[in-house]
Amino acid sequence: MPASAATPPFTIEAMPSQDLPPERLSSAQAREAMTWLVSAIAHHDICYHQQDQPELSDADYDALRQRLQALEALYPELTQADTPSLSVGAVPATGFAKVKHRKPMLSLGNAFGAEDVHDFITGIRRFLKELAESDLALTMVAEPKIDGLSVSLRYENRQFVQGATRGDGQEGEDITRNLMTLPDIPRQLPKDAPDIVEVRGEVFMRKRDFAALNEQQQEAGKAVFANPRNAAAGSLRQLDPSITASRPLTLFLYSPGEISQTVAETHWDFLQTLAAWGFPTNPLSKHCQDLEDLLAYYQDIERQRADLAYDIDGIVYKVNRYDFQDRLGFVSRAPRWAIAHKFPAEKAETTLKNITIQVGRTGALTPVANLEPVTVGGVVVSRATLHNEDEIQRKDIREGDRVLLQRAGDVIPQIVSVLTEHRPAESQPFAFPHICPECGSQALRPEGDAIRRCSGGLICPAQAVERLKHFVSRHAFDIEGLGEKHITAFFKDGILQDPADLFTWAERDQAKDNLTPLSAREGWGKQSVKNLFNAIDARRSLSLDRFIYALGIRQIGQSTAKLLARHYGDFQTLRLAMDHASQAENRDDSPDYQDLIAIDQVGPAMAQDLLDFFSEAHNKTVLDKLQRHLTLLPLEEIKDEGSPVAGKIVVFTGTFETLSRSEAKAKAESLGAKVSGSVSKKTDYVIIGADAGSKAKKAAELGVQTLTEQDWLSFIAQ
Repeated sequence: MPASAATPPFTIEAMPSQDLPPERLSSAQAREAMTWLVSAIAHHDICYHQQDQPELSDADYDALRQRLQALEALYPELTQADTPSLSVGAVPATGFAKVKHRKPMLSLGNAFGAEDVHDFITGIRRFLKELAESDLALTMVAEPKIDGLSVSLRYENRQFVQGATRGDGQEGEDITRNLMTLPDIPRQLPKDAPDIVEVRGEVFMRKRDFAALNEQQQEAGKAVFANPRNAAAGSLRQLDPSITASRPLTLFLYSPGEISQTVAETHWDFLQTLAAWGFPTNPLSKHCQDLEDLLAYYQDIERQRADLAYDIDGIVYKVNRYDFQDRLGFVSRAPRWAIAHKFPAEKAETTLKNITIQVGRTGALTPVANLEPVTVGGVVVSRATLHNEDEIQRKDIREGDRVLLQRAGDVIPQIVSVLTEHRPAESQPFAFPHICPECGSQALRPEGDAIRRCSGGLICPAQAVERLKHFVSRHAFDIEGLGEKHITAFFKDGILQDPADLFTWAERDQAKDNLTPLSAREGWGKQSVKNLFNAIDARRSLSLDRFIYALGIRQIGQSTAKLLARHYGDFQTLRLAMDHASQAENRDDSPDYQDLIAIDQVGPAMAQDLLDFFSEAHNKTVLDKLQRHLTLLPLEEIKDEGSPVAGKIVVFTGTFETLSRSEAKAKAESLGAKVSGSVSKKTDYVIIGADAGSKAKKAAELGVQTLTEQDWLSFIAQ
């Protein structure tokens, strides 16, 4: 990876107070950190899963998610509905046909120490009521976590018919022809195998094969690969299968997808079945009896790690019994029944050459350390985040310092400490600017905030450009052919100043008084111009949720946008509700505000950001212009005709006899219900256990239907 690869290709606001424990953050600091983390993780999901060009190590990425999850646990009211905790990976890249996974290919939660593993086991026992109330055994299967590319293999009538990447967990890329070149994959299963068999695993490249491949690349004058994971992913995602066939790839299979009939009652037995069918499985996997057994296995594999033939970055623990796995289900993006126990990150020394300030989409001023390039964990790093001015002052970080760098805990590496014994005699403390370096506006820091922000708003070119980039991004309008560099250039030249300019562009470009049409610009021919304008026209009709997300409202990501679209139905209704709530004499008591915060996962902080956006005069003007050019389509409702509670809002209260509260909620969600923590007029059912309190009383006051635990179980069993 080149030295610049540690720097995101767009400005990402640095997370405040990285070294402070989550419980010591103020609400404002937590909100800033969570907003930044959501953006950072989304960016790196794309880099890793779609582009096969990760800009950070697995330890960095895991630390990002760990930090976000810790903050979400402490500040649930600030949790964004589109949190990466609810998603996996990135949308598939172009070049391969898309494959919808029959069963989602989800990721794993992480453990970073023995205490985390203990908490994982304790949580399982608490979730499954009979385990919490007895000494019933809970055995696990432990497997080395391969650092490769996740794939799914599908067999129909015992013939290999399709292979796919994980993609975003719901939809991947069809790489069947490439997988066909791997000799380790059986083309046909034995006669006793079910009619449909889908298995998941990891394609990887052994260390010695990676070294030999890079040597060949170098001799041929071609680019070398940064690490075995990149080499494996790049080799498997070649449009020409002959290139894949020439690369030394192998794989281990380790989990089931869709299977038409039961082949094993436990995961350990399933692994034996896979081996009997001819699939390669990891011989280091072990059936462990308890926590001590798991931790001993972890320590044993960690000692062997350097001598293994392939790269691993931790150990995966899975509940052995499949009936337990089924009941535990999933939370957010990961199963409750499995976790990855990761190995520690690495550190290195280097010199901080200078500090620069970046301005993000919301105006945050982010200090970035420019470093003498250094290799950390196999990746060349040349930049590191400094988070905010408090971080610089607390660590007394100065230009010219010798620093200790760690690739863990941030989207780009962080400076752990300054080696003051090497500090130059002429060194001076860094003076954080109070003026925006992009537009010259005052950079203000409200009391209680960790971030200093440019006050220029949309007159600040950095903010305006970043908002435009977000508007056309993949999950928003997804305008093909309009990359970030193009947006910056067109903004600078006055062609695109706000999102609505996109939809008058073709007309302006073809006007008689236009002296510099797009086709006259370097790199733009008539066909590419036609393709771009066609791509823009294709987005004049867009689903409401994508439009809301495209607006770039703070804290409002994809999942939140879907919630809002589903709740309000059309954009005009949403705008009117926001206007009424903002203009109400007593906002907090207004029906529109109460309706807004009653939406599942929309709290006061998120509501405030929505109201701020819709009440800002410039935003109103842009929205008016956009509505003249666009047709916004309602969000397609999810239908599950087999469930009596699909789409219903359900609240649980009290203590239950046969299920833990967590299992009851998980079951409801698996049936398509929306589980809420509060009772309102829109609640469909309140399920009441023993010692039910105020929620049961409020349900009675509002006339909401209540069910006992047994009534609920009978109802969902229909």
